[in-house]
Amino acid sequence: MMLRPPVTIPISLVHGMLSGVRARGQACDAFLADAGIAPELLERVGARVTAAQYIALFKSLIDRLDDECLGLLQRPLKRGSFALIARSALAAPDLEAAIRRIARTFRLVQDDVVLEPVRQGDLAGLALRFTDPAFERPIFLHECLLRAFWRLLAWLVGGRLRAARFDFAFECPPHVGSYDKVFPAPLNFGQAQSACWFQATQLQGPMRRDEAALRAFLADAQANIIVPQRGEETTARRVRDHLLLTQPMWPGLAATANALHVSTATLQRHLAVEGTSFQALKDELRRDIAIVCLNTSTVPLAAIAQELGFADSGAFQRAFKCWTGSSPGTYRRGGS
Repeated sequence: MMLRPPVTIPISLVHGMLSGVRARGQACDAFLADAGIAPELLERVGARVTAAQYIALFKSLIDRLDDECLGLLQRPLKRGSFALIARSALAAPDLEAAIRRIARTFRLVQDDVVLEPVRQGDLAGLALRFTDPAFERPIFLHECLLRAFWRLLAWLVGGRLRAARFDFAFECPPHVGSYDKVFPAPLNFGQAQSACWFQATQLQGPMRRDEAALRAFLADAQANIIVPQRGEETTARRVRDHLLLTQPMWPGLAATANALHVSTATLQRHLAVEGTSFQALKDELRRDIAIVCLNTSTVPLAAIAQELGFADSGAFQRAFKCWTGSSPGTYRRGGS
């Protein structure tokens, strides 16, 4: 039984992570091989990879390119730069000073993009300003930098920094459905600058981390920065947690509603408000469990099918292809 929620990443974000390499005309085979990602998955719109594979791809790109911005900027961000930036903020007296130090240190190691502290009414934030208007800036670069520095700021103040909104200097992308676990706040596209915003009253909040905590954070920095995090308590999360806890029983809608002490109609209504449904959550969880299992074990397909509540292997394989656009065997070869 899998007790921790599995995490899988849409293939669109893998394409984004590889966009700097591709823009330079480099082949991606070595990076994909390092991560155990089957190249044919790149051609499947519905494909996904495990969080472990996504992290491995990120690490491979950094190590092979010696660039923590993955070739997305004209000037590489040498390995160790993020650690230097994080350490510069550690001794700041409050969040406002930490933001200034982060922006100043980033300017020392990179001049293709500037981090700017910004204010707007009762909101404060950190914005990206690119210094060369002629340089094409991939969407993933905005996503990666905003995510990295938002996560760092929130971590520095003990995880108590709630985002008010995120602005993006590009139009709404096709993979916007993957943003909810990465950017946990209202999203504004087509803005003049990409930026993360929070209540300005938080600026005087003290730093709550020490050197030992920073070393632990940096030891797993890639996962802390790029992997979607568990969000606030929602009905969808409660349903997902219940299904995970009760597998391989896979209770239906009525049984789940009863376990959560609400009526079936109320559960359906709350999930609809959150933009999902019971069946969608159930299928997403089974999909993610299957992908992780295929990539990390040699368990027969029949056993996986039984664990996920399917009558037989054929039914599981048909459902899996519907979920991901690929056969289970494609994922097993990628993880071998």
